[in-house]
Amino acid sequence: MTDTLTIPRPDDWHLHLRDGAMLKGVVGHTAAHFARAIVMPNLVPPVVTGADAAAYRDRIRAAIPASMDFEPLMTLYLTEATDADDVALAQASGLVKAVKLYPAGATTNSQSGVSNLDKVHGVLERMADIGLPLCVHGEVTDPDIDIFDREAAFIDRVLDPLRRRLPGLGVVMEHVTTADAVAYVQADTSGNLAATITTHHLIINRNHILAGGIRPHYYCLPVAKREKHRLALRSAACSDDERFFLGTDSAPHTDTAKLLPCGCAGIFTAPNTMSCLAHVFEEDDALDKLENFASRNGPAFYKMPVNSEMMILKKQPEPVSYPEQIETGAGTVTVFDPGFDLFWRVES
Repeated sequence: MTDTLTIPRPDDWHLHLRDGAMLKGVVGHTAAHFARAIVMPNLVPPVVTGADAAAYRDRIRAAIPASMDFEPLMTLYLTEATDADDVALAQASGLVKAVKLYPAGATTNSQSGVSNLDKVHGVLERMADIGLPLCVHGEVTDPDIDIFDREAAFIDRVLDPLRRRLPGLGVVMEHVTTADAVAYVQADTSGNLAATITTHHLIINRNHILAGGIRPHYYCLPVAKREKHRLALRSAACSDDERFFLGTDSAPHTDTAKLLPCGCAGIFTAPNTMSCLAHVFEEDDALDKLENFASRNGPAFYKMPVNSEMMILKKQPEPVSYPEQIETGAGTVTVFDPGFDLFWRVES
């Protein structure tokens, strides 16, 4: 058994950094370990235009600690008023790497999202033409669909019909949570479909949220599902299938906001993600597959180079200590607790 693992510095292909004081409080925890990250655009107001994305990128860069090297990869929030020319210009400039589809009302700050896909068909068609990926929050919001079935329903009702209409459109199914989504990606032969998997969905199932009392710090959207789905995600992540890669969906909310009667959805995993992943992959006898999942598969899909800088993870005899909470200018944020001791630490 090895106690040292050296991999290219990883990237995070799905990240929430928020804005203002929260941005300043959390960005360093990602920049400490990750070279690049696809940054979600669901601010208030959302990042809709190329000008919005440029301004947000500048605020992120200003918040990165001076000792750290980190590149934010910007996205645009798709609305029914999105301008296809603006999207194309933002991509051509090198600023924007993807466009994000939020079904209206599906998750945090998704009120400006899309209710009718027909109204954005022209934008999606243009994206297919220029090779700009669409990142999807894959849940329907119909009130008649059980929350645990929303991802499977999205595939059948929305995603598969969309991809049949636009087979050339690159799609990333973000933060997949079900065996249904894993099977859908595995069955694809187009080369235009991939999926991100979060750290926490590899570790928790819905019992962690509900059994023995409600645990709001395990509540996220899409919500964690049954154990069989967690195991399907673990199998996919550890399989060496290049269509699956890391997107932490690290999503900071203040503890005050998490503990409201209608608490916010999101789990903050940035500080301890790499320790958690090394534990998971070692547990599944797949430590040699972590490099592809965290460092290689994402750049391959996004047609970007693998990072040349290396990360060293070392296993130590005593547990690694992570703070239960971090302090930000916006308030305290609880760090994800995997429920077990972590022995792998990032050395460099």
